[in-house]
Amino acid sequence: MKRIIIIGGGAAGFFCAANLDETKYKITILEQNSDVLQKVKVSGGGRCNVTHACFDPRELVQFYPRGNKELLSVFTKFQPGDTMDWFEQRNVALKIENDNRVFPESNSSQSIINAMLAETRKKKVEVKTKCSVKEIEKLDGKYSVKTSLGDFEADVVIYTTGSSPKSLKMIENLGHKIVDLVPSLFTFNIKDDLLKDLAGTSFEMAETSIPKLKTEESGPLLITHWGLSGPAILKISAWEAINLAKVKYNFEIEVNFISKDPEDAEELFQQFRQSNPKKTVGQSKIFDITNRFWQRILEVSKVDLNKQVANLSGKEMQAIIGNLCRKKFQVTGKSTFKDEFVTAGGVDLKEINFKNMASRILPNFYIAGEVLNIDAVTGGFNFQACWSEAWLIAQDLNANG
Repeated sequence: MKRIIIIGGGAAGFFCAANLDETKYKITILEQNSDVLQKVKVSGGGRCNVTHACFDPRELVQFYPRGNKELLSVFTKFQPGDTMDWFEQRNVALKIENDNRVFPESNSSQSIINAMLAETRKKKVEVKTKCSVKEIEKLDGKYSVKTSLGDFEADVVIYTTGSSPKSLKMIENLGHKIVDLVPSLFTFNIKDDLLKDLAGTSFEMAETSIPKLKTEESGPLLITHWGLSGPAILKISAWEAINLAKVKYNFEIEVNFISKDPEDAEELFQQFRQSNPKKTVGQSKIFDITNRFWQRILEVSKVDLNKQVANLSGKEMQAIIGNLCRKKFQVTGKSTFKDEFVTAGGVDLKEINFKNMASRILPNFYIAGEVLNIDAVTGGFNFQACWSEAWLIAQDLNANG
């Protein structure tokens, strides 16, 4: 019976093991931590954002700043609908939330973990934790995997280690080319009077742009203790990960908090002014923002809150609209987004056969998950890439074992 060694007990490694044919292979998972599936456990605030309800592969690949071309063929074979089906067949009820993120109905990542553990137990997969891989050697068509718990011989290696520099160094030593790692999902650190003490204030739809990089994104926005976060920021951080690393996370961002052209905002303002001339500007609800934020906008625009709307000067109105629709902030660094630490960079995609995720450089060696130079705009998409890639590996081995 052939021996498969899976290095890395995370989402990709476990899902692959759970789909392999145990009558053809003896399967062992090696995990360096004391616990497996740790990222699955903490993702989505402990609820596990399993995947995203996007069932057209062409649409789905738009969420991957790196790997979108390569993943198209992968997703035509196994996409979010298949993931949902796989878990539901194993009695994990799933739900699609309003933003199309998919979670277990239990709201606990443990449901997802239990389903994979049960499947691998059924297949008698051996799991070795606290097993740190030191080196992989090629020996006459086989591999010797040297670890802190001794050496393992493998006919097939499946490499799903995540993107730690150590694991990338190990695969580089075997001849693979590595694209330098840079953080991908992060929030922007900004010190500005407009944001001070407003942590928790959110905007349903905002527009963000980085003029220097000629790039823009829109979506919900959130003020945090450190600056700005939310999908509008995370998306731009993912797509521009490499360029933002180059400028050392120091750059100017322009924000439109209300997603309206300044001209349209001005028109709304004038209409409000005509119908409510006597209202004080501090009490005026003109735009869809919180009162606290509106009052801060007035303060920063140096407008007296008690002034009647009719008495606002043209200059004051322009200052208000400028701060709402064209506010420039200086970003002075980044913060990791929750526990979902995602990196761009990893094994060069040209060296992978995306029909089956096999290495083009090493025989009987497969690679999946975050160790590849693939990343996505949120956790659910990153997991989907893991599930799909792992499934392809299992199908290939089951067919050819």
